[in-house]
Amino acid sequence: MEKNNTSIYKPGRRDFLKNTALGSGAFLLGIQMSCTDRNKFLTGNPDATFAPNVYMSISGTGEVTLIAHRSEMGTGIRTSLPLIMADELEADWTKVKLEQAIGDAKYGDQNTDGSYSVRMFYPQLRKAGATARLMLEQAAANEWGVDVSECTAKNHQVHHTSGKSFGYGYLAEKAAALPVPDESQIKLKDPKDFKYITKKTSIYDLEDIVTGKAGFGMDVEIPNAKVAVIRRNPEAGAGIKSYNADAALSVPGVQKIYQMDAPGFPMGYERPLGGIVVIADHSWAAIKGRDALSIEWDRGANHDYNSADYIGDMSGLTKKNGSIKREQGQIKKALAGATQVIEQDYRIPHFSHAPMEPPCATAHFKEDGTCKIWAPVQDPQWTHRAVAGALEIEPEKVTVNVTLLGGAFGRKSKPDFVVEAALASREYGGPIKLLWTREDDIQFDFYHFSCAQHMKVGINADNKVIAWLHRSIFPPIAGTADPNGKQASTFELCMGMLDMPFDIENVSCETNEAPAKIRIGWLRSVANINHAFAVGCMIDQVAEARNMDPVDNMLDLLGPDRNIDFGSMVDGFWNYNEPIENFPWSTARFKNVINTVKEKSGWGKDLPQGRGIGFAAHRSFLTYVACAVEVEVDEGEIKIPMVHFAVDCGVAVNPERIKSQFEGGAAFGASLVLMSKITVENGAVVQDNFDNYLVARIQHAPYETEVHIIDSQEKPTGVGEPPVPPFIPALCNAIYQATGQRITELPIKLA
Repeated sequence: MEKNNTSIYKPGRRDFLKNTALGSGAFLLGIQMSCTDRNKFLTGNPDATFAPNVYMSISGTGEVTLIAHRSEMGTGIRTSLPLIMADELEADWTKVKLEQAIGDAKYGDQNTDGSYSVRMFYPQLRKAGATARLMLEQAAANEWGVDVSECTAKNHQVHHTSGKSFGYGYLAEKAAALPVPDESQIKLKDPKDFKYITKKTSIYDLEDIVTGKAGFGMDVEIPNAKVAVIRRNPEAGAGIKSYNADAALSVPGVQKIYQMDAPGFPMGYERPLGGIVVIADHSWAAIKGRDALSIEWDRGANHDYNSADYIGDMSGLTKKNGSIKREQGQIKKALAGATQVIEQDYRIPHFSHAPMEPPCATAHFKEDGTCKIWAPVQDPQWTHRAVAGALEIEPEKVTVNVTLLGGAFGRKSKPDFVVEAALASREYGGPIKLLWTREDDIQFDFYHFSCAQHMKVGINADNKVIAWLHRSIFPPIAGTADPNGKQASTFELCMGMLDMPFDIENVSCETNEAPAKIRIGWLRSVANINHAFAVGCMIDQVAEARNMDPVDNMLDLLGPDRNIDFGSMVDGFWNYNEPIENFPWSTARFKNVINTVKEKSGWGKDLPQGRGIGFAAHRSFLTYVACAVEVEVDEGEIKIPMVHFAVDCGVAVNPERIKSQFEGGAAFGASLVLMSKITVENGAVVQDNFDNYLVARIQHAPYETEVHIIDSQEKPTGVGEPPVPPFIPALCNAIYQATGQRITELPIKLA
């Protein structure tokens, strides 16, 4: 993984303005707020700029500009990260303006994926804000001729013990002349003094979003831009035998039609699928022109792929010995000696990301060989590299401007759609807005892998679980790029399988080969979806076999409080890119969320017939989550009146956004469990819109979701993805309580 540059340095004013100003055609996202206080001790030279690091500047008017270097797709990260700086800076949030960063390595890792934005940058951004605060205090001390220890920054001013004060605007030019202090001099706030961190704060763009002023990728408009759409081979990576564009060219408004080469399979994550590109004056003409094309498709490597047959084949493999990835004790002997053996198969289909805003990008390749991009991307630096590589130009000739993202769930981390726009712009010789329709989005996604699992658990005569066998088979994400990527990787298996935390003597975790036959990518929660589903449902079945309450059963299986040394159990153990000693796997913290959700949900209460409450718990992205879901089943219709989450994510930087992520995660999980399914026949995806790839409507989503955040001073961890994994088995277990039917395959089909 690319390392983040955490050093604090002071760029020059011109360099700061050059590096952080948005291009003339870009969106300025958010509301401009300027300080209007005319007091000479509050404001200074309007042209002065104090820029102690690449993430912030303070003008002579007192306005603070904070750089949002991560992408906003509904998680609130565009607010939460600057909020950390603002707190340590002692800035007045009403005098803060956010500016979206372009893709640039100087900001460190910009990939907004994997639920690690706050975790990665929390200490660095605190240090950045505290550094600027100290420099402002030093500037004030110099003005008064006192020691800096007598000066305290608070709410956009520096105060002296005598009662005198200077505003940040007045001090900006003076602070800019000072050297950056040594890191040993920087003092971070005591958490009890936080004014924004851990407090309720609305997202910065809220007003613009609810009033329709916010700029998403679809909203980009630049002069003289044409619209492009692409007709793609239904089979991933396959090409074209021939095509006739006569009818398409006769559609009024169609300007140009050309063939974009297909990449074959596997093709990687940044190469376009290829096809016939239709460029027109507007979207209607482009789509009608595309519809009028006559094309004879080539068949490719995966023309015989049928997802139903494939998952059946994987299920067959789960009954055989596989490649052992974690082994303890003697699993065969333990199972043979068990008095009870519970055995179950689980299946999960392909899923599509289906964000509200399909992929789209605007590109302008100019005669001077430069290219400007405006796009809703999760990883602007990867996009930057991919565009430069596809156009075969120097990276410094590419600028990637990041808009708001209308949802993503991992799809918009892959830059293939932006490369399409850049290539179309070069081919046409002018600016292009490339659009994916909903049909494009669902039929040509990077899908969540289908998965087959087999579990076998042994219980002895003393009612103790003594054996745990788990086989999980799915095509790895690497198979999209690497023909040798045929078996799930350790990092994928460490998402809920190899990191199984139960105190069981005999364990075997295995996998087997399953080469990718379609584009596979990471979808929100990734392999945690598969493994939490199987493990969470199996644990409920084990509780029933042991005649134990499901919550008590899990607490018992966890054994004594301890930090688990998975490194000694799993070769190359993956801990979400963090050393296990920095973020240990704590059964005590896990038990705490379990007990909290038991208390808050009213676990054990009597429910009428047709109602049930289910429980599951899971650790993912270093965050501990327990979930209790209440369901009502009436004539086959599943309703979810209540969901309770207990969450330990360390320091809760922005509680409001944490709650919204868990509310949204429950709705996202409901879609996957109740209705979503991608099927492939003869290499082509069958589903093509929301009439046959269903997502949860309001009547299917949870009616009420309560999120109970554990008060903690541990290092902050992820919150975007952890809601989904425990919700799914909790819902399935609730359905069993209500109906007596065990759910072993998604989406749910009630008998």
